[in-house]
Amino acid sequence: MRMAVLPRRPKGPPLNALRAFEATARLGSFVAAAEELGVSAGAISQHVKAIEAWTGIKLFERSAHGVSLSSSARKLTAEFTQAFDFLAAATQSLRNLAPNPEIHIAALPSVAQLWLPARLGKLREKRPDLNVSVTAMETPPSLMRELFDLSVFISRPNPALNQIVLEDDVIFPVCAPQLADSLSLKDAPLLHDQTWEDDWPVWAKTTGACVGDPTRGSRHSLYALAVEEAKSGAGVLMAHASLVARALHAKQLDRVSGQAVRTGKALIIELPHSSRCHPEIEQVVDLLRDG
Repeated sequence: MRMAVLPRRPKGPPLNALRAFEATARLGSFVAAAEELGVSAGAISQHVKAIEAWTGIKLFERSAHGVSLSSSARKLTAEFTQAFDFLAAATQSLRNLAPNPEIHIAALPSVAQLWLPARLGKLREKRPDLNVSVTAMETPPSLMRELFDLSVFISRPNPALNQIVLEDDVIFPVCAPQLADSLSLKDAPLLHDQTWEDDWPVWAKTTGACVGDPTRGSRHSLYALAVEEAKSGAGVLMAHASLVARALHAKQLDRVSGQAVRTGKALIIELPHSSRCHPEIEQVVDLLRDG
Protein backbone atom coordinates (compact mmCIF):
# COMPACT_ATOMS: atom_id res chain seq x y z
CA MET A 1 0.00 0.00 0.00
CA ARG A 2 1.49 3.30 -1.05
CA MET A 3 1.42 6.24 1.32
CA ALA A 4 0.04 9.49 -0.04
CA VAL A 5 2.71 12.15 -0.26
CA LEU A 6 1.64 15.60 0.80
CA PRO A 7 2.70 18.27 -1.67
CA ARG A 8 5.11 20.89 -0.47
CA ARG A 9 3.70 24.25 0.44
CA PRO A 10 4.39 27.00 -2.09
CA LYS A 11 7.50 28.89 -1.12
CA GLY A 12 6.91 32.54 -0.21
CA PRO A 13 9.26 35.40 0.63
CA PRO A 14 11.53 35.01 3.68
CA LEU A 15 9.89 35.81 7.02
CA ASN A 16 12.36 38.65 7.65
CA ALA A 17 11.33 40.29 4.39
CA LEU A 18 7.65 40.08 5.35
CA ARG A 19 8.49 41.49 8.77
CA ALA A 20 10.33 44.40 7.12
CA PHE A 21 7.33 45.14 4.91
CA GLU A 22 4.87 45.06 7.83
CA ALA A 23 7.03 47.30 10.04
CA THR A 24 7.54 49.83 7.24
CA ALA A 25 3.84 49.86 6.41
CA ARG A 26 2.86 50.31 10.06
CA LEU A 27 5.52 52.88 10.99
CA GLY A 28 5.65 54.78 7.71
CA SER A 29 9.37 54.76 6.99
CA PHE A 30 12.36 52.50 6.36
CA VAL A 31 14.28 54.27 9.15
CA ALA A 32 11.59 53.66 11.78
CA ALA A 33 11.22 50.04 10.69
CA ALA A 34 14.99 49.56 10.85
CA GLU A 35 15.11 50.98 14.38
CA GLU A 36 12.35 48.66 15.57
CA LEU A 37 13.86 45.55 13.97
CA GLY A 38 17.48 46.36 14.84
CA VAL A 39 18.83 46.42 11.28
CA SER A 40 19.89 49.12 8.82
CA ALA A 41 17.46 51.13 6.70
CA GLY A 42 19.27 49.73 3.66
CA ALA A 43 18.48 46.18 4.76
CA ILE A 44 14.80 47.09 5.14
CA SER A 45 14.80 48.60 1.65
CA GLN A 46 16.35 45.45 0.16
CA HIS A 47 13.78 43.23 1.90
CA VAL A 48 10.94 45.35 0.53
CA LYS A 49 12.41 45.25 -2.98
CA ALA A 50 12.63 41.45 -2.73
CA ILE A 51 8.91 41.22 -1.93
CA GLU A 52 8.09 43.65 -4.74
CA ALA A 53 10.07 41.46 -7.13
CA TRP A 54 8.27 38.35 -5.87
CA THR A 55 4.78 39.85 -6.16
CA GLY A 56 5.42 41.92 -9.26
CA ILE A 57 3.71 44.95 -7.70
CA LYS A 58 4.99 48.16 -6.16
CA LEU A 59 4.31 48.19 -2.41
CA PHE A 60 5.56 51.70 -1.67
CA GLU A 61 5.73 54.99 -3.51
CA ARG A 62 9.19 56.49 -3.07
CA SER A 63 9.84 60.24 -3.00
CA ALA A 64 12.31 62.75 -1.59
CA HIS A 65 10.07 63.00 1.48
CA GLY A 66 10.12 59.27 2.23
CA VAL A 67 7.84 56.36 1.38
CA SER A 68 4.08 55.90 1.35
CA LEU A 69 1.99 52.77 0.88
CA SER A 70 0.64 52.00 -2.56
CA SER A 71 -3.11 51.43 -2.77
CA SER A 72 -2.55 47.69 -3.30
CA ALA A 73 -0.35 47.31 -0.22
CA ARG A 74 -2.62 49.42 1.98
CA LYS A 75 -5.35 46.79 1.76
CA LEU A 76 -3.03 44.11 3.17
CA THR A 77 -1.32 45.97 6.01
CA ALA A 78 -3.85 45.12 8.73
CA GLU A 79 -3.68 41.41 7.84
CA PHE A 80 0.11 41.34 8.14
CA THR A 81 0.05 43.29 11.40
CA GLN A 82 -2.48 40.88 12.89
CA ALA A 83 -0.47 37.89 11.67
CA PHE A 84 2.74 39.10 13.32
CA ASP A 85 0.85 39.93 16.52
CA PHE A 86 -0.44 36.35 16.61
CA LEU A 87 3.06 35.01 15.90
CA ALA A 88 4.53 37.09 18.75
CA ALA A 89 1.82 35.88 21.14
CA ALA A 90 2.44 32.25 20.18
CA THR A 91 6.20 32.67 20.59
CA GLN A 92 5.71 34.21 24.03
CA SER A 93 3.44 31.33 25.06
CA LEU A 94 6.07 28.86 23.86
CA ARG A 95 8.78 30.63 25.86
CA ASN A 96 6.62 30.58 28.98
CA LEU A 97 6.70 26.77 28.90
CA ALA A 98 10.42 26.76 29.72
CA PRO A 99 11.14 24.84 32.98
CA ASN A 100 13.52 27.51 34.31
CA PRO A 101 11.61 30.78 34.73
CA GLU A 102 13.24 33.77 33.05
CA ILE A 103 11.91 37.31 33.17
CA HIS A 104 12.90 39.83 30.50
CA ILE A 105 12.59 43.50 31.49
CA ALA A 106 12.98 46.53 29.21
CA ALA A 107 13.75 49.81 30.96
CA LEU A 108 14.78 53.38 30.35
CA PRO A 109 18.58 53.54 30.95
CA SER A 110 18.19 55.85 33.95
CA VAL A 111 15.55 53.56 35.44
CA ALA A 112 17.76 50.51 34.81
CA GLN A 113 20.68 52.20 36.56
CA LEU A 114 19.02 54.08 39.42
CA TRP A 115 15.63 52.52 40.19
CA LEU A 116 15.83 48.83 39.33
CA PRO A 117 19.04 47.56 41.03
CA ALA A 118 17.86 47.68 44.66
CA ARG A 119 14.53 46.13 43.69
CA LEU A 120 16.18 43.38 41.69
CA GLY A 121 18.29 42.59 44.75
CA LYS A 122 15.15 42.05 46.82
CA LEU A 123 13.63 40.03 43.98
CA ARG A 124 16.65 37.71 43.98
CA GLU A 125 16.32 37.25 47.74
CA LYS A 126 12.66 36.27 47.46
CA ARG A 127 12.92 34.29 44.21
CA PRO A 128 16.46 32.97 43.70
CA ASP A 129 15.06 30.54 41.12
CA LEU A 130 14.15 33.38 38.73
CA ASN A 131 16.60 34.56 36.10
CA VAL A 132 16.05 38.25 35.34
CA SER A 133 17.46 39.98 32.26
CA VAL A 134 17.35 43.76 31.81
CA THR A 135 17.66 45.57 28.48
CA ALA A 136 18.14 49.35 28.58
CA MET A 137 16.53 51.30 25.75
CA GLU A 138 15.45 54.89 25.14
CA THR A 139 11.89 54.21 23.93
CA PRO A 140 9.36 51.69 25.26
CA PRO A 141 9.15 48.52 23.14
CA SER A 142 5.90 47.13 21.80
CA LEU A 143 5.04 44.35 24.24
CA MET A 144 2.68 43.01 21.60
CA ARG A 145 5.70 42.35 19.35
CA GLU A 146 8.84 42.02 21.42
CA LEU A 147 9.56 39.24 23.89
CA PHE A 148 9.71 41.33 27.05
CA ASP A 149 7.66 40.36 30.09
CA LEU A 150 7.40 43.93 31.32
CA SER A 151 8.85 47.39 30.79
CA VAL A 152 9.59 50.24 33.20
CA PHE A 153 9.70 53.74 31.72
CA ILE A 154 8.98 57.35 32.57
CA SER A 155 6.32 58.16 30.00
CA ARG A 156 2.81 59.49 29.55
CA PRO A 157 0.07 57.14 30.76
CA ASN A 158 -1.85 55.46 27.95
CA PRO A 159 -5.23 53.92 28.88
CA ALA A 160 -5.08 51.69 25.80
CA LEU A 161 -2.11 49.81 27.27
CA ASN A 162 -1.88 47.44 30.24
CA GLN A 163 -0.06 49.86 32.55
CA ILE A 164 0.54 50.26 36.29
CA VAL A 165 1.33 53.86 37.25
CA LEU A 166 3.78 53.77 40.16
CA GLU A 167 4.18 57.50 40.78
CA ASP A 168 3.89 60.83 38.99
CA ASP A 169 7.09 62.21 37.49
CA VAL A 170 8.10 65.24 39.55
CA ILE A 171 11.20 67.37 38.99
CA PHE A 172 13.13 69.71 41.30
CA PRO A 173 16.77 70.91 41.57
CA VAL A 174 19.30 69.03 43.71
CA CYS A 175 22.99 69.36 44.51
CA ALA A 176 25.66 67.96 46.81
CA PRO A 177 24.95 68.72 50.51
CA GLN A 178 28.11 70.81 50.88
CA LEU A 179 26.84 73.24 48.23
CA ALA A 180 23.21 73.54 49.28
CA ASP A 181 23.49 76.38 51.82
CA SER A 182 25.71 78.71 49.83
CA LEU A 183 24.39 78.06 46.33
CA SER A 184 22.62 80.57 44.08
CA LEU A 185 20.65 79.09 41.19
CA LYS A 186 21.26 82.20 39.12
CA ASP A 187 25.03 81.65 39.08
CA ALA A 188 25.52 77.94 39.79
CA PRO A 189 26.66 75.55 37.06
CA LEU A 190 23.70 73.53 35.81
CA LEU A 191 23.80 69.86 34.88
CA HIS A 192 21.68 68.53 32.01
CA ASP A 193 20.71 65.11 30.71
CA GLN A 194 20.16 64.62 26.97
CA THR A 195 16.99 62.58 27.52
CA TRP A 196 15.32 65.48 29.31
CA GLU A 197 16.90 68.57 27.71
CA ASP A 198 13.91 70.76 28.59
CA ASP A 199 13.86 70.04 32.33
CA TRP A 200 15.57 73.24 33.42
CA PRO A 201 13.65 75.59 31.07
CA VAL A 202 10.32 73.95 32.00
CA TRP A 203 10.99 74.12 35.74
CA ALA A 204 12.18 77.75 35.56
CA LYS A 205 9.19 78.86 33.47
CA THR A 206 6.65 76.99 35.62
CA THR A 207 7.99 78.13 38.99
CA GLY A 208 9.16 81.61 37.96
CA ALA A 209 12.45 80.94 39.73
CA CYS A 210 15.43 83.08 38.76
CA VAL A 211 18.02 80.72 37.29
CA GLY A 212 19.64 82.97 34.68
CA ASP A 213 20.12 81.11 31.40
CA PRO A 214 18.45 77.71 32.02
CA THR A 215 20.29 76.12 29.09
CA ARG A 216 23.81 76.80 30.40
CA GLY A 217 26.04 74.11 31.83
CA SER A 218 27.28 70.65 30.93
CA ARG A 219 25.33 67.88 29.22
CA HIS A 220 25.46 64.14 29.77
CA SER A 221 24.17 61.29 27.64
CA LEU A 222 23.41 59.21 30.74
CA TYR A 223 21.21 60.54 33.53
CA ALA A 224 23.02 58.32 36.05
CA LEU A 225 26.28 60.08 35.15
CA ALA A 226 24.65 63.47 35.71
CA VAL A 227 23.48 62.25 39.13
CA GLU A 228 27.04 61.22 40.02
CA GLU A 229 28.30 64.62 38.90
CA ALA A 230 25.75 66.31 41.15
CA LYS A 231 26.84 64.14 44.10
CA SER A 232 30.46 65.16 43.53
CA GLY A 233 29.62 68.88 43.66
CA ALA A 234 29.95 69.61 39.92
CA GLY A 235 26.68 71.56 39.78
CA VAL A 236 22.92 71.51 40.20
CA LEU A 237 20.84 68.79 38.55
CA MET A 238 17.14 68.81 37.77
CA ALA A 239 16.14 65.66 39.62
CA HIS A 240 13.36 63.23 38.79
CA ALA A 241 11.97 62.25 42.18
CA SER A 242 11.70 58.51 41.53
CA LEU A 243 15.31 58.32 40.36
CA VAL A 244 17.01 60.23 43.18
CA ALA A 245 14.92 59.05 46.13
CA ARG A 246 17.67 56.80 47.48
CA ALA A 247 20.37 59.45 47.03
CA LEU A 248 18.22 61.97 48.94
CA HIS A 249 17.53 59.45 51.70
CA ALA A 250 21.25 58.67 51.97
CA LYS A 251 22.06 62.41 52.22
CA GLN A 252 24.15 62.21 49.05
CA LEU A 253 21.99 64.94 47.50
CA ASP A 254 19.94 67.82 48.91
CA ARG A 255 17.02 69.70 47.42
CA VAL A 256 17.95 73.25 46.44
CA SER A 257 14.36 74.47 46.22
CA GLY A 258 11.06 73.37 47.69
CA GLN A 259 9.36 74.07 44.37
CA ALA A 260 8.56 70.94 42.38
CA VAL A 261 6.92 70.58 38.96
CA ARG A 262 4.85 67.68 37.62
CA THR A 263 5.90 66.83 34.07
CA GLY A 264 2.67 65.11 33.03
CA LYS A 265 4.52 61.81 32.81
CA ALA A 266 4.82 58.98 35.32
CA LEU A 267 7.00 56.05 36.28
CA ILE A 268 5.08 53.20 34.68
CA ILE A 269 5.27 49.43 34.60
CA GLU A 270 3.73 48.11 31.40
CA LEU A 271 2.72 44.50 30.92
CA PRO A 272 1.56 42.49 27.92
CA HIS A 273 -2.15 41.83 27.85
CA SER A 274 -3.11 39.07 30.31
CA SER A 275 -3.17 36.25 27.77
CA ARG A 276 0.55 36.73 27.12
CA CYS A 277 1.78 37.41 30.65
CA HIS A 278 4.50 35.23 32.12
CA PRO A 279 3.00 33.00 34.85
CA GLU A 280 5.41 34.48 37.43
CA ILE A 281 4.81 38.10 36.49
CA GLU A 282 2.29 39.02 39.20
CA GLN A 283 4.74 38.28 42.00
CA VAL A 284 7.56 40.03 40.15
CA VAL A 285 5.48 43.19 39.75
CA ASP A 286 4.48 43.13 43.43
CA LEU A 287 8.12 42.88 44.50
CA LEU A 288 9.15 45.72 42.18
CA ARG A 289 6.33 47.96 43.43
CA ASP A 290 7.16 47.33 47.08
CA GLY A 291 10.89 47.84 46.64
